[in-house]
Amino acid sequence: MPPSIKQVAQQAGVSTATVSRLLNKPESVSSDTADKINQAIAALGFRPNFNGRNLRAGRSRTVGVVVPTLSNTVFAQCLQGIELAARSLDYSVMFTATEYRQEDEAAAVDLLLSHRVDGVILTVADASASATLDVLDSERIPYVLTYNQPQQASRLSVSVDNRAAARDAVAHLIALGHTRIQMLSGYFHASDRAIQRYQGYVDAMREHGLTPLTPIEVPRHTGLGVDYLQSFADPQQRPSALFCSNDLLAFAAMRDLRALGLRVPQDISVMGFDGIPLGEMMSPVLASAVQPSEQIGEVALRTLVAAIEQGSPDGAGQPASSILAHAIRHGGSVQIFVP
Repeated sequence: MPPSIKQVAQQAGVSTATVSRLLNKPESVSSDTADKINQAIAALGFRPNFNGRNLRAGRSRTVGVVVPTLSNTVFAQCLQGIELAARSLDYSVMFTATEYRQEDEAAAVDLLLSHRVDGVILTVADASASATLDVLDSERIPYVLTYNQPQQASRLSVSVDNRAAARDAVAHLIALGHTRIQMLSGYFHASDRAIQRYQGYVDAMREHGLTPLTPIEVPRHTGLGVDYLQSFADPQQRPSALFCSNDLLAFAAMRDLRALGLRVPQDISVMGFDGIPLGEMMSPVLASAVQPSEQIGEVALRTLVAAIEQGSPDGAGQPASSILAHAIRHGGSVQIFVP
C-alpha cells in the first residue's frame, strides 16, 4: 500500500494540515518545515494524488514529458516544440526517457508526478493497452499523447495519421513501378505506431492488387539482421524496395545494403518514415513520409495547458485531439523500377 499523507506528517513531526498546505500552497509553509516534510516525502516515496481541487490549487506550472528516447531526432524535435510553446505560456518542462521499455513507462510518469507536474505529455508503446494511461485516467491527471493514436476518444493525442501516411509512402513506391515491396520495422509489440504504419503498407499493396510481404521486425534501429542480409544477397529473393517504419531504421538498412555491395537506389530503393532533417543531408537524400515533429510538440503542449486550465476563469475551453498533415519527401533513395 502506498504511503499516506498521515505517515508523511508523522515522520516529519508535523500535522497532516501542514503537509497539505505545503502540497497546495508551498509559500504558506516555512522553509525549515518544508525541508522536513520534503525529506519525509522522499524517504517514504510518497506521491500525492493530484486530482480535483488539489490539482487546481497546487498548480506548479510545470509539465512532464516522457519520450521513448532522445537518440531519435523525432523526439528531440518534438521536445523543442514543447519547450518553446511552454516558455511562451510561462510553463516549465521536465522530461525523462523510457528507452522503449514499456515496463519503465509507469516509473517515468511516477517520477514526474513526484515532482508535482501539472500534467504529462507522453509517447507510450501501446496507447490502447497501457496500464500507465489507465492510472492517469483514474487519478484524473491531465495528459496528452504524442505520435500515438489511441482508440479511446477520451484520450487526447497529437499525431499524424500513421496509417494514411504509410499508405501514401508505399503508394509512391508503387507509382514508381515497384511491386515487390517489403516493410522493415522495429518490434510491433514495442510501438503501436509501427503497427499502424504496417496497416498502411498493407492497405496500399492491396489497393493496387499486390501481395504484402512478411514484415521484417528487428530490435530498434539495428538494421536488417544476418538472416535477411544473406537472403538480400540473392536478387531473386530480395524486394525491389524497402519501406522502413522510421528514418533511423532506413539509415541502418542503407548501411547494411552497401556492406553487401548493393547500391541504393539502383539495386534496391529505400523509403523512410519521419522526415527528420538529417535525411536531407544524406547522399542520396532519403525519401520519407514527413511528420511535423516540432509542431506536434507545440500543439501537444497547448492542448495539455488547455486541459490543465479548463474550468478556470481564464481557461482555454474543452481541448481536443489533433491529426496534423503529413507529406511525402521525394528523395534519391528511391527510383523508378526497371525489371
